[in-house]
Amino acid sequence: MIKKLCAALAIGLGMTTGAFAQDINFGIISTEATQNLKQDWQPLIDDMSRQTGLKVTAFFAPDYAGIIEGMRFNKVQLGWFGNKSAMEAVDRASGEVFAQMVNADGTRGYYSHLIVHKDSPLNTLDDVLKNGKSLSFGNGDPNSTSGFLVPSYYAFAQHKVDAKSLFKLTRSANHETNALAVANKQVDVATNNSENLDKVKERSPEKFKEIKIVWTSPLIPLDPLVMRRDLPEATKAKIKNFFYNYAKTDAREKEIIMKISKLSGFKESSDKQLIPIRQLDLFGQRTKIEADAALSDADKKTRMAEIDKKLSALN
Repeated sequence: MIKKLCAALAIGLGMTTGAFAQDINFGIISTEATQNLKQDWQPLIDDMSRQTGLKVTAFFAPDYAGIIEGMRFNKVQLGWFGNKSAMEAVDRASGEVFAQMVNADGTRGYYSHLIVHKDSPLNTLDDVLKNGKSLSFGNGDPNSTSGFLVPSYYAFAQHKVDAKSLFKLTRSANHETNALAVANKQVDVATNNSENLDKVKERSPEKFKEIKIVWTSPLIPLDPLVMRRDLPEATKAKIKNFFYNYAKTDAREKEIIMKISKLSGFKESSDKQLIPIRQLDLFGQRTKIEADAALSDADKKTRMAEIDKKLSALN
């Protein structure tokens, strides 16, 4: 009887302890192969589990939408996002920005690029726009800031063209896949960014030598970290404390985040970080409406007025 009572008590205590344990799935956007991402991020995730007492597990998906939807349905509680995907997570997945990456060299951002093979006759954005009908195009994930949103607006919309109709053939892929497709002459032109090209240069220097940059965007704010708004406040505090202090002094931690993306650490941030991205997204929508020949002048005026109102609210 005593043994049974002790066993029941042990089970009860175990259930109580488990109820207070916090499992955190850390979502990682698919900028490259999962194997590479896991290799870069797992040491930080292990440190986070050890230092916070939370059970942190890496969560991967084949595209950005998988991480956004994971957070929406509470399968992901925390994650690394690009600015565009963070905007989606905030708007429809109960997310909030709490931190931003900081570059090791002190710069505040990175760049989107259009890349071609080194032997390509294309040398400028003008060349790409003039020859689009004969070119194959590797676009980025639709929720990627540097792979999709930024080039869609600055490279194409501002020149009154839509990438969907400009090129002979368009396909979407992550940064790494697009870089290798260009290097292997599988597509004529593709989107990429300065951070990923640095990784290609490090991991596949022979492929990097085959790539030529033909367009560079304005500076893009560095990526945010996002957590679910409904996490317990004590859990949020542990997560924030970990990231705000990570790699401040420890040499090993500094090596870990250098491998992730040549970072020096993370700083406090908020949803306000996304305002320039929201403006960019709205400007892109406005430009497309303005150039849409299928819309009447009245429809254009109405739709653009709605967008102008949203832009005004952001200002």
